[in-house]
Amino acid sequence: MWKSCAGAINVIVFSGLLIMGLVLSAHAEQGQGRKLVFTKHFNESLFDITEKAEFSVEILLDEKEYKIGRDLIGIVIHNSRNQDVENASITVDYRNTDTGESVAPGAMVKEKGRGLYTVSNLDLNKAGRRKLTITVRKNGLDDSVQFLFPDVLKKKWPAGKYNP
Repeated sequence: MWKSCAGAINVIVFSGLLIMGLVLSAHAEQGQGRKLVFTKHFNESLFDITEKAEFSVEILLDEKEYKIGRDLIGIVIHNSRNQDVENASITVDYRNTDTGESVAPGAMVKEKGRGLYTVSNLDLNKAGRRKLTITVRKNGLDDSVQFLFPDVLKKKWPAGKYNP
């Protein structure tokens, strides 16, 4: 009888430890207990990490480092595991900060794959102070980042790895 009780106790303890390990692993995968690192790939691009550190956004401004096409900007999105974000919903809001009016009502976002999205009908060289807000929605996560023009053009971060 003792052997069967001891065996049952061992099974219960082992099962409890296994469940606890799975819970801790899932908790760590959600960003808890690990250091987040995001990679900026290009020197002549704009880069920032979203408010909740769910995504990084890199804006490719021209064709010097990455050929994206004429009159387009590229947006590279990575998640908190530094992986390409595909099939996300990306919205772009570009406003004059003095008047609050949209300066790109016809901006259109298209996914190109491997975390790259292109935006047409968006002129980042307009005169005046402007705010570009990019919102990323993927798998129940919703996070955004803001770029203030023309200030953001004066302090481009070099390619490399960054923490929130």
